[in-house]
Amino acid sequence: MADTSTQSIQVLAPLDRVAAVISDFPRYTEWAEAMKQVEVLEEYEDGYAYRVRFVIDAGVMADDYTLEYAYADDLSRIEWHLVEPSKTQKSQRGSYDLTEGADGSTTVTYTLEVELSIGMLGMFRRKAEKMIMDTALKQLKRRVESL
Repeated sequence: MADTSTQSIQVLAPLDRVAAVISDFPRYTEWAEAMKQVEVLEEYEDGYAYRVRFVIDAGVMADDYTLEYAYADDLSRIEWHLVEPSKTQKSQRGSYDLTEGADGSTTVTYTLEVELSIGMLGMFRRKAEKMIMDTALKQLKRRVESL
């Protein structure tokens, strides 16, 4: 059974800059600590990544998996799903929802639903999900605001 978690963070940058960092997959290894390798396998005609392979090592979890991406026309939503089960995941669905404020900042809402292949007590799974989401959002914020 998959659990869904959602968190938001305020990024002091316009929506287009946040979306550009999120969709620049080859650079993830520069700012997302758990990412050891990221490879764009297929692109849409407009150059945005369609299928992306990730190799991660987050200490408690290491995996090699491929996600397919879809984008809203205005890039206010970037969503993905796991192409096929991996070593540790049966399924994964997620999204970034971006809302630009009047002050030029962007609220990033990250939603992640993962069904693991390995058994894990609910308490530990929720703690791991919170840590992953916290880290992902904080690292994204730091990367965008440093540009």
